[in-house]
Amino acid sequence: KWKDLKKRIPGGQVDILGKGSKLRHILISEQLWFDLQSTRKKATSTMPVFPTKSGRHYAASNVVRIVRAAAIRAGLEQKVSPHWLRHAHASHSLDRGAPLHLVQATLGHSSISTTERYLHARPDDSSSRYLPKT
Repeated sequence: KWKDLKKRIPGGQVDILGKGSKLRHILISEQLWFDLQSTRKKATSTMPVFPTKSGRHYAASNVVRIVRAAAIRAGLEQKVSPHWLRHAHASHSLDRGAPLHLVQATLGHSSISTTERYLHARPDDSSSRYLPKT
């Protein structure tokens, strides 16, 4: 709902109640904040950010279909789902150096071992690269 979007400098924050009724705070870029606000028109704070034609929230099954259709239009051959996007977010964040505990908090994992599953060994990388040169 619109009330779950909050302005921050720079950008914004989205509060999402997710799996396990855990509240997550997701930061969004300034550009995404402005793009979302430009679609708001006369929507009240209790209305969905992405309403159906009838003005309600999308059902989970509809979101799956929308994500899959977008993946096909993008030329992706994998079976994409909202969970696949969550996995991609975690993997790419960790690949780019995000601290494990931050990804854990963002995903709402109770245990760090759950988040560690997103760490992947890379054939072109090795821990030896981080040892002092002799």
